[in-house]
Amino acid sequence: MQAIFDALAADEKMSTLVRVLKKAGLDEMLQGDDRFTLFAPDNDAFIRMDIEKDLDDPEKLKSIMKYHLVSGKYSAADIKEMETLTTTEGKALTITLDEGSVVVDNGKFIKTDIECSNGVIQVIDNVFKPQLSGWYRDE
Repeated sequence: MQAIFDALAADEKMSTLVRVLKKAGLDEMLQGDDRFTLFAPDNDAFIRMDIEKDLDDPEKLKSIMKYHLVSGKYSAADIKEMETLTTTEGKALTITLDEGSVVVDNGKFIKTDIECSNGVIQVIDNVFKPQLSGWYRDE
């Protein structure tokens, strides 16, 4: 079984995420032994976000990508039962249901529970923005 980063690198639909994780210096962490859940935006999600403007700022990229990463391994079924998840960035992702579909912050699942040696990948259709943490939630 591959580590999270290696599994992403083997999927052409994740090439932008692989490039961003390398630029942010998170590739080695996602090849290590610590267990993570990665909410992984696919290439289409990055096109919508226009990530190119942030590629020259590794610290900003690191902050954005750490907001997609949660310590521990959580299946889609686990996530569906939660209201929030604290990211390695220190901010909380908001989890809601929209017509029966799980929505994490502003992202919906495309593919779930990709098992890796050091955690799990949940593929999402959007890029989370840490500066908007929590605003999605209706209180």
